[in-house]
Amino acid sequence: MRVVFMGTPEFAVPSLKVLLDEHEVVAVVTQPDRRQGRGQRYAYSPVKEEALKHGLTILQPERIAEPEVMAKLKSYAADLFVVVAFGQKIPDELLTAPRFGCINVHSSLLPKYRGAAPINAAIIHGDEVTGVTTMYLASGWDSGDIILQAQEPILPRDTAGALHDRLMQKGADLLAETLRQLALGEAPRIPQDHDQATYAFKLSKTDALVDFQESATKLDHLIRGMNPWPLAYTVVGGEMVKIHEALPQEAQGRPGEILGFVDQGLLVACGEGALLLQKVQRPNGKVVSGVDFANGLRLQEGGVLDVL
Repeated sequence: MRVVFMGTPEFAVPSLKVLLDEHEVVAVVTQPDRRQGRGQRYAYSPVKEEALKHGLTILQPERIAEPEVMAKLKSYAADLFVVVAFGQKIPDELLTAPRFGCINVHSSLLPKYRGAAPINAAIIHGDEVTGVTTMYLASGWDSGDIILQAQEPILPRDTAGALHDRLMQKGADLLAETLRQLALGEAPRIPQDHDQATYAFKLSKTDALVDFQESATKLDHLIRGMNPWPLAYTVVGGEMVKIHEALPQEAQGRPGEILGFVDQGLLVACGEGALLLQKVQRPNGKVVSGVDFANGLRLQEGGVLDVL
């Protein structure tokens, strides 16, 4: 097939590679270069970096809905547009332009967790299973007819980063099978039950606040679901302290009370149970053990964290 690929982050790269193995990728559309890091230098998206390796035609429109951009995309006479974490809404005018339409790889089992952060949401909500979906794009966000789905178990200590890496490869494999069935005219088209839809909106740093009034189990899900970005945090002594790793424990105390030091971790009571803070980070500091963090602030057993 002649395919136009639209994607931006690392999650989309394996899908692009799958297409390059078996199809003709006539163009790659990705987000414009953005300033990143302390030096604010322009950086390529992971998809652009992969496309450059293969000498592919690259488009980077600020708005894909601009008439000249849509005209350019139509001029490729593609059989299919494939969209994987592109970052812009595809205009209705383009959805039916290719012969086989416009399909998407989404990192949840739709209609559950439509939106920008489905991997994080699955862990934060304590789900045991998630997966990937291929679907036809429609006017509404993630509301199109389902083609194929594949499940993926969420392991007990999974972070969003670990789950992301498995799902991006599972999504690429599912995309390959989807295109095989499309070419044979065997691909199903299953309407979503919109009444069952749930949403996973784009994360912000305020979503990552650890409140020790909550249960240890809930906070464990939050901490893992926010890793590697934006990283869960609490505020101790006026400092924002990032929590990279923690384990729920069956201890009890006042929320925020320091119960002890175990295996280089700082044990802190929650509304129910306790959290063993294993790896934390003070502002502009290195990631350290919970014990080293406590020593740095001279925290003692029986004290209560000065949480704002």
